[in-house]
Amino acid sequence: MSHNRGKTSLKLTRRQGQPMREYDRLPSELRQWLTTAVLPWRPASVKRAFDRAFIRTRDAQRALEELDDLQARLIAKDVRQVWGPDHPMLADISLAEQHHHCTEYRRGRSA
Repeated sequence: MSHNRGKTSLKLTRRQGQPMREYDRLPSELRQWLTTAVLPWRPASVKRAFDRAFIRTRDAQRALEELDDLQARLIAKDVRQVWGPDHPMLADISLAEQHHHCTEYRRGRSA
């Protein structure tokens, strides 16, 4: 049976529950973030990642930026494994990772 997910090395798991109800319960900024997300995030996963980032940053906008960084790292992992180290997208992702590490260093944390 073919699926619409394409080729990916990321974990694929069927979930139980009511994803639309979970989505409706998300804060509006997370629902908005999900509309532009590249990966097929589960509502519970994005909420958990956002909550962790918010606890660290105490700022919703910075927490959303951390979600962007997390998504970029996940995409980079998939790009390397599926298409190899010469894929042009890796250059952009590498810049995002460098920005993430510099930001963490400036905040006084090691990444």
